[in-house]
This record gives sequence, C-alpha cells and structure tokens, in this order.
Amino acid sequence: MPFASIPVIDLGAPRARQVAAIGAACETAGFFYVVGHGHDPALLERMYGMAERLFALPEDAKLSMHLDKSTCRRGYEPLGIQTLDPNAKPDQKESFYCGIDHPPDHPYVAKGYDSYGISFWPDIPGFRDTMLGYIAVHDALCRRIMGLMAEHLGLSADHFEPMLTDPMITLRLLRYPPHPQAAPADLFGVGAHTDWGGVTTLAQDDCGGLQVQTPDGAWVDATPMAGSYVVNLGDLIPRWTNDRYKSNPHRVINRQSERARYSIPFFYSPDYEAHIEALPGTTGPGNPWRYTPCTAGGHLHEMFLKTYGKA
Repeated sequence: MPFASIPVIDLGAPRARQVAAIGAACETAGFFYVVGHGHDPALLERMYGMAERLFALPEDAKLSMHLDKSTCRRGYEPLGIQTLDPNAKPDQKESFYCGIDHPPDHPYVAKGYDSYGISFWPDIPGFRDTMLGYIAVHDALCRRIMGLMAEHLGLSADHFEPMLTDPMITLRLLRYPPHPQAAPADLFGVGAHTDWGGVTTLAQDDCGGLQVQTPDGAWVDATPMAGSYVVNLGDLIPRWTNDRYKSNPHRVINRQSERARYSIPFFYSPDYEAHIEALPGTTGPGNPWRYTPCTAGGHLHEMFLKTYGKA
C-alpha cells in the first residue's frame, strides 16, 4: 500500500491505538514520527550543544579519535568517507559514533564483535554523561516501539526481549555543511539508502532536508516537527517479518539552509548473536520465507564493509 505522507504516532494515546498505528506505518512507510514520548527537551538541547562543540574542535583533535583507530567502529568520521548511495558522490557529512562502553573482558569484546568496546570521548566537560543519558532514554524508547510491533504481529509485547539482552547500540552525531544550490544532482548530504539494523530514532534540527522514498519512486519530505522523533525500520525488520514490514530508502539534501544541519540518529539492533529467522505468523502456505538465516551482527558487518568500500 502506498503512502503520501509520513504518519504521526502519539505514544500517549491508548495502547490499542498505538499498536494499530505502528502496524499500519510499518506495513507502508517504514517511517513515522513519534510524539508524546515524555522525554525532557532539555536533554536534546544539550545534545545539539555538545555536537556543535565537538565538530568545532581543531582538526587534529578530531582526527585523534578517527574511526579507523577504534576496534569497535566508534569515533570521528571526516567528510566524504562514506558513500551510502553507490551511484552518487561521497556523502557530504562529518560524524561521530559512540555507544555504551564494554570492558575488555566482555565476551563480545573478546570475540571482536562490532559495536562492543570502548568509545572515544572528547575532552568536553559533560560530553560522555550527556551521550550516555541520551542512549538510556532511547534504549527504552526502542524497546517500547518493538513491543508495540510485536503486539501488532500477534505476539506478546515482550517477544523481542530475549534478543535484547545486550543490544547493538550506536549513537551518531552528524553535521552537514550547507549544500550549494548549484551542486551536481548526484551530490547529497547522505545518498539514498536504507538503514541496516532494527529500529532507528532520529532527532533533527529545523533545517530540513530529510526525504523518504515512496513505493512509486517519489520523495516525501520528513519536515522537522517540534517535540518529535522520526523513527524508521532497518533492513533486519523486513527480514524478520518476511517483508510484511518495510524498510524504505531515505536521503538528505541540505539545500534548504545556508547553515550547517545537525541530526542525531540512534541505531538500535538486537544482540549480535540473535538468530534472525521468520517471526511466527509471517510465513505460511504459498508464502515461504524469502531470506536465509543469519545473526543480527553478521548482517550489520556485511553492510558496513559494503558501504565503506571494503567488501
């Protein structure tokens, strides 16, 4: 079923209404806004302030935290390193990845799994505590959303919990420089792509530029909405639901503003070793599972290598 705009879901509405709205959005857009989440807006303001201070650091300070120096793919990423659309020029953004710190004796650190380890923390007062506070509230938000999805699929609200004992969490701060009006058509802040994992929440400033592709190929603006987050599904969700739920392409073009655009995506996926196979009720006679089994972490690792040109 096509969609013409991105739905808005009120997490303060009655539970049954939330379940129905989440299900309808997941089956069509794979994107939706959430409001009524109850988060303190002051935390988000602190996050933007920290992002501005981080990206204003001297270049040598940022490069001392370069992504390539991390054992768990965290740290600073300069402009033009990633290309999410293979048919476009490198993405015009700089970013910083961080997450929950895992000690060296954690079993997943010992196995060298992506997303498990120690983050780089810049010498900015309050930076680490602010990031970890944001991670905590978005961990809870993503669990809440996944519980609503489970109920819509006819499962118990806690169906996914055993696969979220040690989830893969990546918080990313993004800065997009102003995009020249005369830029070539294949130059984007972020090229068209789908996310890779489970659920993504996105805080965006008021610059605009995020667009979502509809099934007929048109692009719909995800216009900034005060007090909301944009939520979208990554590729693991269609795989888990046998394509019942969607993971739609999106991109960013910062042509609407003469100033830098900031956004804060939070990527949330199951435990690295979580086994991904068709969820109950998503297959049946004449509707076999369309995918092969995998672990959540193995899928994300393949996607990372592909988009960074290291496959």
